[in-house]
Amino acid sequence: MSGEKRSRVEMSFVDTAGSDFTLQNLPYGVFSTQGGSKRCGSAIGSYVVDLAAAATAGLIPNTYAAVFSQETLNEFMGMGSAAWDEVRSALTKILSADCDDLQNNAQKDSILIPMADTEMHLPARIGDYTDFYASKEHAFNIGCLFRGKDNALQPNWKRLPVGYHGRASSVVVSGYDFPRPKGQVLPRDKTAAEDTVYRQSMVLDYELEMGIFVGPGNKMGESIDVNNASDNIFGLVLLNDWSARDVQKFEYVPLGPFNGKNFCTTISPWIVTSAALKPFTTEAPVQDPPVLDYLTENNRTSYDIKLSIGITLNGTTKEVVTCKSNYSKLYWTAEQMLAHHSSTGCPMNPGDLLGTGTISTEEGEDMGMASLLERTSAGKKELDMGDGNVRKFLQDGDRVSIRGFCESSNGERIGFGECTGCVLPALK
Repeated sequence: MSGEKRSRVEMSFVDTAGSDFTLQNLPYGVFSTQGGSKRCGSAIGSYVVDLAAAATAGLIPNTYAAVFSQETLNEFMGMGSAAWDEVRSALTKILSADCDDLQNNAQKDSILIPMADTEMHLPARIGDYTDFYASKEHAFNIGCLFRGKDNALQPNWKRLPVGYHGRASSVVVSGYDFPRPKGQVLPRDKTAAEDTVYRQSMVLDYELEMGIFVGPGNKMGESIDVNNASDNIFGLVLLNDWSARDVQKFEYVPLGPFNGKNFCTTISPWIVTSAALKPFTTEAPVQDPPVLDYLTENNRTSYDIKLSIGITLNGTTKEVVTCKSNYSKLYWTAEQMLAHHSSTGCPMNPGDLLGTGTISTEEGEDMGMASLLERTSAGKKELDMGDGNVRKFLQDGDRVSIRGFCESSNGERIGFGECTGCVLPALK
C-alpha cells in the first residue's frame, strides 16, 4: 500500500480514530432519521453520509441522486463496478482533509449526520438467500460428530460448493431480538418418529458466517464465469445464521435444513465493498483434488478478515469471546460459490445474498470452532463462560455479537461494525 494512500486515509477531516469506518472503508448501507424516509448512506467515523443529499448538492455526481434516494441499494448494486468506482472516488475526495468541498458546504449538516441520530435498516431488498457450507474445518468437525472421522466429509464436498436455499423473508439487520423458535423435535430419550413433539427449541445455536451481496448478476440461462465472478460481488457483511439444532436434526433427511434455519438470519448493516477489501487480498487454501474447469480459478485469492464471536450471558454485562476465525480459511471462495450457483443458468440478481456457511478454522484450544454444536460436541460437554457460568447452547436473554475487521502491517484498518442479536423467550 502506497505512502500516498496511507496519508490520505489518516487525513480525513472526520475523526476516524478507533473506528471501523475509515476513509479507506466507506461501506454502504440504508438508514433513516427521526421522521425521515429510508435512504442510502455511507459511513465515515461516527457519521453517516447521506448519499442522496450529497448527490443533490453536486458533491458526488448528480446522476446518482435518484438512485440513492431509494429505500434499498439494489439499483446501485446492479450498476456495476464502473458506477461503484465513480462514487467511491468522489466520496474519498470530499471526505479527505485536503478537500474543502464538503467542509465548507452550506448543506454539510444535512449531508454528514451523526450515527447516533440514525436507525439502520436492511441494505437491500433480498430476493433470494442461499447458504453454503464452504468451511472444510466446519464440515469436518460436524462430520466427525455424526459419522466419525473416517467418513467426516461427504463424497461431494470437495467437488462442489454445497449449499441450500434459505428464507429471505427472515433476514434481519443487526440489533433485532427474536423469540426462541418452536418446531417438531424428537426428544433425546426417544427413537421412534411417532414420539416427536411440537415445542420450543431447546438446542439453539449461532453460526459465525459472512454474507456476500450480489451485484449485476446474470440472465436466466446464462452462467457467471468463475474468473469474472468478482465483477458481480458488491461487497460483504457479517452474518449469523441462527440454528435450532433439535428441529434441524429431525427434519433434515433427506432434503436438508428447513424450519431449523428459517426463523432468523442476522446481518450487519454496512456492506464493505470489494474495492475496500482489495488491499487485504491473500491466498486462498489449496484445493486437493483439483476442481472441474468451471470452478478452476486463474487467480485464487481470498481476504484476510479477522472474525470473532462473543456471548453476553443473560443477566450479565461481560461479553465472553467463544471463537476467533478468519474468512481467508474458507475452502470455497465467494467467486466459486457464485459461479456454481449460476452454472445451471440460475439467474442471480442485484441484492441476492449468499451465506458462506459457518467459518471454522484450526485456531488452538477449540477457539476456531464457530458454532456451539462444535464447541460442546453436540451438547456432550459444557463450555466454561467464567464466573461459574456454563453453556451447552443458548439460553433466553443471551446476546450474541459477531465482529470482523482487516488490518495491514502498517496499522491501516477497515471493519464491518457489529452483527448482534438477542434470544427472547418463545411466544406462547
